[in-house]
Formats: sequence, structure tokens, C-alpha cells
Amino acid sequence: MNTTIKELTERKSVRAYRDQPIAAEAKEAIIQAAMEAPTAGNQQLYTILDITDGKLKEILAETCDHQPFIAKAQMVLIFCADCQKWYDAFLGGECKPRRPEAGDLMLAVVDAAVAAQNAVTAAWSLGIGSCYIGDIMERCETHRELLKLPPYVFPAVMAVFGYPLKQQMERPKPERCRQKYIVHENGYSRLTQQELKEMLEKECRGKDFENWIQAFCSRKYNSDFSREMSRSVREYLKEFA
Repeated sequence: MNTTIKELTERKSVRAYRDQPIAAEAKEAIIQAAMEAPTAGNQQLYTILDITDGKLKEILAETCDHQPFIAKAQMVLIFCADCQKWYDAFLGGECKPRRPEAGDLMLAVVDAAVAAQNAVTAAWSLGIGSCYIGDIMERCETHRELLKLPPYVFPAVMAVFGYPLKQQMERPKPERCRQKYIVHENGYSRLTQQELKEMLEKECRGKDFENWIQAFCSRKYNSDFSREMSRSVREYLKEFA
């Protein structure tokens, strides 16, 4: 196993950090690595917001599902799916462009997510931990105003960074599903209920499956924050209708 694959395999989410600043050189390397990510048509359909204001980090810690560790992170980056700048460039070039639509947004979200993954991978290689914050998509209206986002910019991914505490490094990485449940050859194969139970054995750990899956559904999928995320994203997407 080479170094790159080893680091991709070992990387895990880190939510508690040492009080150690990230040097400017390391931060620059992480951001540059993000910008070297694959991108549709070399358009780089994203804008990276570097959140350095302590008060703004504290607000984000509250608006992103009340997670105090966000405010304590040494670096906070928000990867916005950005259809605005190319649209503006087309307008400036008198191209008569159509308005950005859902397909354009999906392409931009992929660009933003790939750039973010480059960033967290680069950070890990430097001994810097990170955690994705999906809740940046929640309360979109609040975040649009807070971050001064124009109509065709969507806050797709937030990642927070810092040097891990010893406890975080020693904490086991959550087990992933076996490959046979994730990789399908030449077409999609819908899993049977028995296969789904086998796939999720690693999660319920001998508990009654029905009780476990019902609790998980209530805690995650049917949760208030999940419903709010869907509502706010739906409202945000009206700009791309």
C-alpha cells in the first residue's frame, strides 16, 4: 500500500483540536491542493470561503446544529457551488446565457465536493485533522445572508480543520461497508432486505435489527434537522428552477 492510499484509508473525522495554529504555509498548501482537484470543463464551479472571523465562526457553530467545536477549529472553509461567476462572465461577454438551472447546480456541487475532499486529504497528510459539516446546507436562508451569497451560489460543503488531540488520533475509525454491497458491476443491483441487514451488521452490533434501524431512522433521516435541511434547500433551489 503506497502512502497516498494509506492516508486515504486511515483518514477519519476529527472533532477536537489542540490549541495550535495552522501555519500559513500549511493553509496555503491545503487550499492550493483543493484548487488542483478535477473540475468540469476546468471551470472550477466553486468559491472557497475562508472563515477567519472568530465571531462568524461562533455563529456558524450555532447555525450548523449547535456544534461548539466548529468555533474552536483553527481553520474553517466553506466550499460554495458557484454558478454565479460564469453566468456573470457570460452576461459581460454578451452571450445571452440562460439562467442557471438544477443541472448546473448539481455539476457545481460535485466540483465543490471534489475540491473539499482534496483539501481534507492534503490536510491529513500534514498531520491536520478535519471534519465535514453537512449542516451548512441547513438554514440556507440564514447562511445566504450571513455569508453574503448571491442568487446562484449554494453553500455545498463546510470543512473544519485543526491538529487532533491524542484521544482523537487513538479513536478507532468507523468501519465501512464491505465492498460487495457498494460496488455493482455494469448496472445497479437493488439489495434484498437480507443483504441490507448483512450490510448493516457492523452498525447494529448484535442488537435487534428492527429496533436499531427504527432508532437510526428517527435520529437521522426523520429528524427535525434533516427535515429543515430539506425544506431550506428546496427553497434555495427555487433560484435554479
